[in-house]
Amino acid sequence: MKAPTFPDITPELTAAMPRLRGRLLANQSLAELTWFRVGGPAQVLFTPADADDLAYVLARLPDELAIHVVGVGSNLIVRDGGLPGVVIRLSPRGFGETSAEGCVVSAGAAALDKRVAEIAAAAGLGGLEFFFGIPGTVGGALRMNAGANGGETKDVLIEATGIDRGGTTHTFSNAEMKFVYRNSGVDPAIIFTSARFRGIKAAPEAIRARMAEVQQHRETAQPIREKTGGSTFKNPPGNSAWKLIDAAGCRGLRLGGAQVSELHCNFLINTGEATAHDIETLGETIRARVRQNSGIELHWEIKRIGISP
Repeated sequence: MKAPTFPDITPELTAAMPRLRGRLLANQSLAELTWFRVGGPAQVLFTPADADDLAYVLARLPDELAIHVVGVGSNLIVRDGGLPGVVIRLSPRGFGETSAEGCVVSAGAAALDKRVAEIAAAAGLGGLEFFFGIPGTVGGALRMNAGANGGETKDVLIEATGIDRGGTTHTFSNAEMKFVYRNSGVDPAIIFTSARFRGIKAAPEAIRARMAEVQQHRETAQPIREKTGGSTFKNPPGNSAWKLIDAAGCRGLRLGGAQVSELHCNFLINTGEATAHDIETLGETIRARVRQNSGIELHWEIKRIGISP
């Protein structure tokens, strides 16, 4: 499939932002930025230098331009037609700093969740071990209340900082985040830039043992070495998505280059030649079969963005 292209608007954006320090790229492929390795380009990919640079640009982007934020792309499908507007990707260089002081771990939005667990462990702080099993960034964890192995972001967050479309910085308490299962109630236009988490003093050997358990679970129960996107569907109340998918006869189901994992059937896999359309259509096929078999409606956990070609 030939990659689509959008009009190059980077020259006019650059001219309107003389103090821009980050990088603007036109028609930049997003496939290599996602774990599925599929999808079309961003009309503009913006990598800000730091939070001040991000605020500066947000305040000057035309209102009619759509804005999307991507992290490491671990829980994301970018559709084959790509993304018109501006895609913002926070880099570890400007947004990846992590540190621990007392019982508090501070982290930039581009820091890996796994790194948060490691920094906490080095400081003798427990309660954050579940982050070791989440293959995303802090920004994504804040937006979707990421969780694993019995823990969720809402259990440990003190406060989060983000910038709105107008370039104004806001700080949100745990209560103001309005966390629910796999989501936050904060305005989607807010781009999170950092967070502070509370740990609990614990024996280092106990923390490391718990992190080892989390890693062992991932390696034995999930297809982590495949081109996948993590858990595809949210668990319905009182049920498990994978059990419903299995009961509907979808384990191993293929569509084009996409397949339901044989190891964990709430994971979809790009077997090598899948398109975003293959993966999303396979997901919708699963939803229809589960609905027909059990009467239960599965809801996507993976974020899907962009347009069909």
